[in-house]
Amino acid sequence: QVQLVESGGGLVQAGGSLRLSCAASGRTFSTYAMGWFRQAPGKEREFVAAINWSGRSTYYGDSVKGRFTISRDNAKNTVYLQMNSLKPEDTAVYYCAANRRGDALDSHLVGYYYWGQGTQVTVSS
Repeated sequence: QVQLVESGGGLVQAGGSLRLSCAASGRTFSTYAMGWFRQAPGKEREFVAAINWSGRSTYYGDSVKGRFTISRDNAKNTVYLQMNSLKPEDTAVYYCAANRRGDALDSHLVGYYYWGQGTQVTVSS
């Protein structure tokens, strides 16, 4: 069982930055690949980024490539999402998720077994 808790969301002006954190419980965190997804009102949940168990491999959705960076600290059981050059269209609830396949860089929701409760990010124009 893995519990995930996101933090770091908030209100920021366009062009600004935020760093999201996702703290995981359990001793198996370092074996899981991790992902970030987001969901805007009235839209489907969208893939943002994924990172493998070691942190050496990452994968990004096209809409955030070059602006967002995913990273992890296995000693702290935490995965991060650094978001730069934020745009109003980045406004959404951001979720982290854990994939039991440690080398998976999966953009599909069904690949993830555990989910956090989400944190709101609002970007004003």
